[in-house]
Amino acid sequence: MQTDTPGHGQEVAVLIPCFNEALAIARVIRDFRTALPHARIHVFDNASTDRTVDVAREAGAIVRTVGLRGKGNVVRRMFADVDADLYVLVDGDATYDASSAPAMIERLLHDGADMVVGARKDDNLAGAYRSGHRFGNRLLTGCVAMIFGGTFTDMLSGYRVFTRRYVKSFPALSAGFETETELTVHALELRMPWSEVDTPYSTRQEGSESKLSTYKDGLRILRMILRLFVAERPLHFFGLVGALSLAVGIAIAVPLLTTYLATHEVPRLPTALLSTGLALVAAIALVCGLVMDAVTRGRREMKRLFYLGIPGPTKPDDIRP
Repeated sequence: MQTDTPGHGQEVAVLIPCFNEALAIARVIRDFRTALPHARIHVFDNASTDRTVDVAREAGAIVRTVGLRGKGNVVRRMFADVDADLYVLVDGDATYDASSAPAMIERLLHDGADMVVGARKDDNLAGAYRSGHRFGNRLLTGCVAMIFGGTFTDMLSGYRVFTRRYVKSFPALSAGFETETELTVHALELRMPWSEVDTPYSTRQEGSESKLSTYKDGLRILRMILRLFVAERPLHFFGLVGALSLAVGIAIAVPLLTTYLATHEVPRLPTALLSTGLALVAAIALVCGLVMDAVTRGRREMKRLFYLGIPGPTKPDDIRP
């Protein structure tokens, strides 16, 4: 017998990373239990100093503690420790709309996607989505789109739905809030099908404080983008370094060449050596890019094969009455 419940026939796990969210975590658990009554709700506490663990247990969630601070470290443990067919990842601050989860799961199953991102829409509520965070999100999302492709509108959303094969093939190398960037690039690099679903975004509960530092975490995300650029697009990165070095070397060498042709002398030997050195740097950068590109391709092939070795979720049309 079929049912209209999204994810019917699949084991769904709701993963909630949190740190000092005693004021909001009970509401998050309650809302997701209502939206996804058959899901198992896991709270991974990042060594909170308030009553988050006690409140989560009292609310009926499965609670585990991760001592190594940082959201990326928590995501790594969640993906390693929890086995399910579908995963819903959401922050524990009660700013995301639990009622959007069924629609996100339905989109994932219907489209055959491996990741669905909840794109935040705050309806201009004061304080829900600060202008600085909005601008930073657009800037960083644009950087990722320019380097890796994709048309994400909210790359930094903490509300996502994944398949098992996405979760178990995700390396999870980041430590902090830059994990959302890593999650996005992983899907783009393996050319996984993905989608976005608009979801309401609300203000934090009164008395609850954001753990996000606009500038500090923004710089960490920029560093993660640069690191992934070098690791996943080495030929492009070192090609740019080589091209820049060669362009500067040529610009320096042109006046020297003009003087030499006119006088048959090289009056500025240090400049000539600098120009030659920049040309050598360009050649070395190109070789490094070619070697690292070959290594990256092999590593990407291995990740792709591992990803393909994990069964995907059962689509609604595959479920028999």
